[in-house]
Amino acid sequence: MLVKLFGAAVQGIDATIVTIEVNSSRGIKFYLVGLPDSAVKESHERIVSALQVNGYKFPTCQIVVNMAPADIKKEGSAYDLPLAIGILAATGTVSAEKLGRYLIIGELSLDGSLQPIKGALPIAIAARQQEFDGFILPKQNAREAAVVNNLNVYGVENITEVIEFFNGTRNLTPTIVNTREEFYNSQTSFPFDFADVKGQENVKRALEVAAAGGHNLIMVGAPGSGKSMMAKCLPSILPPLSLSESLETTKIHSVAGKLGRDSSLIAVRPFRSPHHTISQVAMVGGGSTPQPGEISLAHNGVLFLDELPEFNRSVLEVLRQPLEDRHITISRSRYTLDYPASFTLIASMNPCPCGYYNHPTRHCVCSTGQVQKYLNKISGPLLDRIDIQVEIIPVPFEKLAEKGTSESSAAIRERVIQARQVQAARFADIPGVHCNAQMSSRLLHQFALPDTHGLNLLRNAMERFNLSARAYDRILKVARTIADLDHSEQVLPHHIAEAISYRNLDRENWAE
Repeated sequence: MLVKLFGAAVQGIDATIVTIEVNSSRGIKFYLVGLPDSAVKESHERIVSALQVNGYKFPTCQIVVNMAPADIKKEGSAYDLPLAIGILAATGTVSAEKLGRYLIIGELSLDGSLQPIKGALPIAIAARQQEFDGFILPKQNAREAAVVNNLNVYGVENITEVIEFFNGTRNLTPTIVNTREEFYNSQTSFPFDFADVKGQENVKRALEVAAAGGHNLIMVGAPGSGKSMMAKCLPSILPPLSLSESLETTKIHSVAGKLGRDSSLIAVRPFRSPHHTISQVAMVGGGSTPQPGEISLAHNGVLFLDELPEFNRSVLEVLRQPLEDRHITISRSRYTLDYPASFTLIASMNPCPCGYYNHPTRHCVCSTGQVQKYLNKISGPLLDRIDIQVEIIPVPFEKLAEKGTSESSAAIRERVIQARQVQAARFADIPGVHCNAQMSSRLLHQFALPDTHGLNLLRNAMERFNLSARAYDRILKVARTIADLDHSEQVLPHHIAEAISYRNLDRENWAE
């Protein structure tokens, strides 16, 4: 008897429906075809044990299983449940009447219970697109998949529940999640707040500008000046995720297996802080079993690189293209994948090997050559893509001992949201541009051109500080964001002046 049922394969951050055909005939062999990997082939042993423990017998006849389309590699253990149900249906133990109307996925334990899988959310989206009546999966992933509306999601704990459901002796209850309510309730929970940061008003201002315009930022300062702490506070002032952004972010984390059990939509922007020993593949994604890298996991959020010069140069250079294109295409001989990678880069570094160059009280013991060599670890093209450069001076004791609290993140966030709304209205008709940091040179001339006084100020600054040509566009972009925070239609001279102050590292004599 021939039966058909459906599973799914995850490619990149999208899922493809896999048709599983099972045919039983006279004989004793078991054939599994359709490009399965070792984990899929091993499902035979898990299915045999799961059926035996739950009082069912593995059929003693010839079984041929085909997984179509045959040119897509089937990976992982998530096909255990559909294969087991298909084998039982082909031999008459399970009724095949409703099989074709449901998408089935799940990994079996030896006792027949189900283990969680990766990529439940993209699979649920694919199931809705193909108009299946329902989606059967492990209970641990049910809340994650139930985010998708107009689809019945059934979370099950044991293979027996699925067998009885198809035989009509048990009813399954669909999992219902009030997506919007849960999403909006979780949007304001942050572990770090700017109210806890003493002093450093200029750095807070720079971070506010970076959050408002989506600009990349680098902080240069001595050890213990608060670089890491302020970077960790940044997510608390970023504008909240929209539902579509949240869905895309959750898809990436679902494919990577980073979502916890019984989790739903990600409501807070991601903050990723990889260690400087990270490899190229871990940063951009890929590998023998393709996985999203850190830049994709930081999508719609922040990628924080602490101690930037300590990162391997080749790892930093692979960031160039994603910073411009906002996505990463990984091409290998066997596959090509496209992962989104629209993130804000926040980097921090010491100004020199000893860390005390330009320090107000500590003496730097590094020679000029050492300082220059240390700064040269970061290439010009990468520095070119960082709009805001800010120096941090350690907080004096008087500031630390003050009892009053600084401005809270909530107050800063309100200003950031207002600035983002102005930008959203400005770029409404321009595809692929959502904030000032994404403006091209043509858009700069259209929206960010200062008056004659502002242009003179910019010319003088470039000549006086020997600013490089790359600084010109960046200054205008940042000035446009400062004007938006100031509720100004025009880019005024004092906006230009503030933007110039964020280009310290571009000055040719900075490390001399």
